[in-house]
Amino acid sequence: QVQLVESGGGLVQAGGSLRLSCAASGSVIGSYVMGWFRQAPGKERDLVAAISWSGGSTHYADSVKGRFTISRDNAKNTLYLQMNSLKPEDTAVYYCARRIGSLIATTGSAYDYWGQGTQVTVSS
Repeated sequence: QVQLVESGGGLVQAGGSLRLSCAASGSVIGSYVMGWFRQAPGKERDLVAAISWSGGSTHYADSVKGRFTISRDNAKNTLYLQMNSLKPEDTAVYYCARRIGSLIATTGSAYDYWGQGTQVTVSS
């Protein structure tokens, strides 16, 4: 059974930074595309960033380009999301997820295993 556990969320002022981590167990994530999604209250869960199995390809939502960086350490079986210049509109629960296929995908239905989420709150 694959388990994904996010950490690193919290409360931060606008302009600040946070680094999210997603530790995997029960399966090696090195062969899979991985993604970070977020869901704000009353909104749908949307892709924030995704990364290929090797880390050589990445995809970002337009709203976070230039501010967020997704990375992975396959040796540690861990996914990361570095978030800089945070804005109040970045407030959401952030989830990591494992992709079913081999290509980067932007829809949640293309991911099979999900973490429980970590809350990120950005105050103005």
